[in-house]
Amino acid sequence: MDSKTSQGTGSILFHLAFPVTDIAQTKAYYADCLGCGVGRENDSSVILNLYGHQLVAHVTHEPISPQKGIYPRHFGLVFEVEADWEALLERAQGQDLKFYTHPKLRFAGLQLEHRTFFLEDPFSNLLEFKFYRHASAIFGDHEFTQVGESHA
Repeated sequence: MDSKTSQGTGSILFHLAFPVTDIAQTKAYYADCLGCGVGRENDSSVILNLYGHQLVAHVTHEPISPQKGIYPRHFGLVFEVEADWEALLERAQGQDLKFYTHPKLRFAGLQLEHRTFFLEDPFSNLLEFKFYRHASAIFGDHEFTQVGESHA
């Protein structure tokens, strides 16, 4: 692997494990509402396919406290096609999902311009979905220092 890019030559999938308190409610939200495929499951975990990436929801018996903002922890997707981002937005709106942050445009007019919205799942996990106007801003455009909300 090239240490500068951390990329191999084969297809690589992202994996994220996150806490939930109920598997049936997790499947209802992620599969029925967001459209994730459901993989293996048992009483304490379920594997979900979020646009080809592996999410694993694990039941916790510890209290899950809601964050007081979008930082430091959230997860989501960066869409390369704006129509795909819009389709997920429409699906979330049609399913009456809870928006933590409604759709907005960040850094308008800059190379970093992107559309974003945040959802909050039933377990207080925050999910962000983005579309960058210029693909170079996803990992590049190092001359800019802005990341996320300007007040954070």
